[in-house]
This record gives sequence, structure tokens and C-alpha cells, in this order.
Amino acid sequence: MPRLDHTIVHSTDRFASARFLADLLGAPEPKAYGPFAALKLDNGVALDYAEHVAGGREFVPTHYAFLVTEEEFDAIFARIQERELPYWADPMHNRPQEINTLDGGRGLYLNDPDGHNMEFLTRTYSDELLASM
Repeated sequence: MPRLDHTIVHSTDRFASARFLADLLGAPEPKAYGPFAALKLDNGVALDYAEHVAGGREFVPTHYAFLVTEEEFDAIFARIQERELPYWADPMHNRPQEINTLDGGRGLYLNDPDGHNMEFLTRTYSDELLASM
């Protein structure tokens, strides 16, 4: 079955943005890889941060979701609180400084330095929950 190998994340400063996420995840320092700052994740997927220079146009922030263990969530949440970063329980950012407990897991959203909506969740949402949204 095909698996995602990597994706490009547009940024205004490739290393600043990659380090922001690496620090939250407790991941190793991103590595230079050609024009990218490559952040390797445990499952082998890489996020290749690239400074956006496509004809001077602005990029649209995107959503990235990370499935983490309960222990990883605790560590990420502690880093978010330690840095006093704003976070939300929902993707539309209507419930500030809250986490959600959807499907018996925990989740939260925060914006990275470029406005990408980063989600950390401990349980993949069920088809029933997704259908009700």
C-alpha cells in the first residue's frame, strides 16, 4: 500500500518554522536538504520546509495533524504551556486555551509562525464523529 514519504511546508523562514515544530515534538534538529529544512518524523515521513518564493504570491496556511501517544501529548502540551502559546480545542479557533476530548482522546490546535494550523491528537477520529461534524 502506498505511504506518504514527504510533503513540502511553505514558510517564510524554513529553519525557524521547522525548529518550532521540532521543539514542540521533542524531535531532532531539522537538517538542510537542498533548499529545504527537513524534519524527519518517527514514522519515516519528512516535512520539508521551503521558503516560499513562488512569484511573490503569498501562500495559504494549511492544516497538519499529528497522531501522538498520551505521553507525547502530555509533553507537547507542557511545552505549549511553558511557552505560553495560544491553543484551541477546535480547528476554527472558537475555544481558546482548551483541549478537546473527542472520541475519548485528547486534542488541540495551535498556529505555527506562518499560520499553519497544527493539530495534536491522541486518537484518530471515528467515522461516526466525522459524519456528525
